[in-house]
Amino acid sequence: MSRSAVPLWLAHALRAQRGPVPWSAVTRGVLGCGPLLLAGVLAGRTPLGVLAAIGAMLAGINDRPGSRRASVRRLGVPALAGAVGLLAGTYAGQGLAAVPLTLVLTALGLVAGGISVVGPAASAAGTHLLVGAAIGAGMPAAESGGQQALAFLAGAGWLLLLRLALPTPGALAGDFRFDGEREAVAGVYDAIAALVEAVGGAQATARRAALTAALDHAQDALAGPRLRRYASSAAERRLHARYAAALPLAEAATALFWVGEPVPARAAEGPRRLAAAVRADTAAGPLPAPPVPHTRRPGPRLRRIGRPPHHAAGHSAGGNHPQQHEGRVRYEGQGHEGRLRYEGQGNEGRVRYEGQAQVSRPHPASHHPAGTPLAPALRALDDALLCAAEAFDRGNGAQRRLLTRRLGLRGALRAVFGSGGREYGMRVALCFGASAAIAQALHHTRWYGQHQHWYWMPATAVFLVKPDLGPLASRVLCRAAGTVLGALVFAGLAALLPRPAGLIALVAVCGALVPVATRHFAALTAVVTVLVLALVMAGGEPQASVSRIGETLLACALVLVVGHLPMPGQRGGGVRARLATAGNAAHAYLAHVLGESGESGESGESGESGESGDRAERWALRREAYRTLAEARTAIALAAAELPALARHTAGTDAVADVLERLVDTTTACAVHLDDTGRLTSRHVEQLREALADLRIQGVEVPPHGRTAVPV
Repeated sequence: MSRSAVPLWLAHALRAQRGPVPWSAVTRGVLGCGPLLLAGVLAGRTPLGVLAAIGAMLAGINDRPGSRRASVRRLGVPALAGAVGLLAGTYAGQGLAAVPLTLVLTALGLVAGGISVVGPAASAAGTHLLVGAAIGAGMPAAESGGQQALAFLAGAGWLLLLRLALPTPGALAGDFRFDGEREAVAGVYDAIAALVEAVGGAQATARRAALTAALDHAQDALAGPRLRRYASSAAERRLHARYAAALPLAEAATALFWVGEPVPARAAEGPRRLAAAVRADTAAGPLPAPPVPHTRRPGPRLRRIGRPPHHAAGHSAGGNHPQQHEGRVRYEGQGHEGRLRYEGQGNEGRVRYEGQAQVSRPHPASHHPAGTPLAPALRALDDALLCAAEAFDRGNGAQRRLLTRRLGLRGALRAVFGSGGREYGMRVALCFGASAAIAQALHHTRWYGQHQHWYWMPATAVFLVKPDLGPLASRVLCRAAGTVLGALVFAGLAALLPRPAGLIALVAVCGALVPVATRHFAALTAVVTVLVLALVMAGGEPQASVSRIGETLLACALVLVVGHLPMPGQRGGGVRARLATAGNAAHAYLAHVLGESGESGESGESGESGESGDRAERWALRREAYRTLAEARTAIALAAAELPALARHTAGTDAVADVLERLVDTTTACAVHLDDTGRLTSRHVEQLREALADLRIQGVEVPPHGRTAVPV
């Protein structure tokens, strides 16, 4: 069967992530669940050891690649929410009858679903809140709710402590404090080089999207919680400066992508060398000059290199050069001729050399008319490389605030109470509440069997119903298959393993497999099923493979039915809310670029990396525009992979995302062209007008802001 003939929902279920084995996460998994369970058994508090292992298991699912600083939020926030849910569920289960308990769990589902639209950490917190509430309400325990919550929190905190304390492979050879930050920033420069190489080719669009993903990853890696407002160490400030130096390079590369004309391969060599310098934490060294058209608009320009004249590849200077090895080179002038000034340390103190310079002309094969949009983009790439070289050669970075996202409390509340948050909350509340009600009914009526683990049904529903985790049909299929496989594997192992030593060893092995199994939901489900069943038996209960299969299949059928029921309001609200956010970010970016062109003219070079306040604001707006657009794209792709009954509600949203992407790309090209020439070409104006008109046709409201008026 060809790939095109496979339905999207089935193709999504069969798709698995690829990548190297995360050995550091595997090590943390070995030291997480198993030792915690062993400690509980040795202390005679096995139920608390089981809860601690569950907390470590759920934290291990969230233990994804990234920096230590980012892991504090990614692991800590869901752990706190899970402890709160466990505490609330325990006291609600002990003091309420079946009907009031169901209403309380439904209300918690509404809250957890609403906050899940804020972001990945909030979504994980909502999931853990509901899982903890289900476990607390249904799992029998002699300990108080406070003791159970502390045990759960201790287990998750233990894994977080391992995440912060244990080094990653290769970290001992460098700076222990950085775990993923350097690789994330280096990935940005690699993505810039890949985009420049692909300009004008079939892979250009995919490379532009990969650049956005790399910038998002680096931003998250650097922007974790901190005690101080600014970076505290010179190494961290230097890394922040190198990330900031990548922003104008990314802007220039995007402008080249918009022009769509291929450029010589050597234009990508500079970003490649910068990526290597980030990984090695060294200076940039000589960078090859891009093929820059020599004619530019009148006016003096300051181009900074950071190496002596005889080190600056792509540039040559006349006269006798002093034999210095470190210093600063400044080229002042316009066109091809100007003054070269070198300041550095010689054998007998400070030496200053001034002479005439002749900048090498580009090769005729790489010459582009200066009046085309390609010339300003190439010059912007050249200027950004020169500024980046100086930022890399500087030993210490400047005290600067990282360009981070600006979603505050007001923005989070707006998302929670918006159309996307309301739809998400109602969907989760309905599925979670219905599964809890049916599970309790079966448990109390004993229609077939004891249903001692009735809380497995609502806990399973939580992992299935959340739209940001994947399409409903795909997750139901993977959950059912993974549970059956895991339960059968455990049934065979339970007959062979000694108790409790064999079960503790099995828990440790499963904890090590969790980071690898997260690449596919069915594999993760199988590993978690074996781990949970081992914890149940270690806690003194009989083998429960059959019960696990029955509860899971019931939950899958229930969620599949309830998830497709008609709901009040317009379906697809989450996708449309993402598109609305992306549209607002795109228009804010466009308004700033057009307003900046009329106010700032030639941007000054304040700051040590050469960006002015206006440019820093522009880069922040550009980052937000592309990031919200990428989030909208992800939501659209997940919605399209639903069954047709749900996918039809978001039909056509991908066309809106295409127009928004074209608008943001054109705005970036306009910003680069305005920096260079001070005015837009007819092509820029026509594409801006076309994109805004297409948005109106698609029914997207264009903010009537005066600064968004497209100039003629």
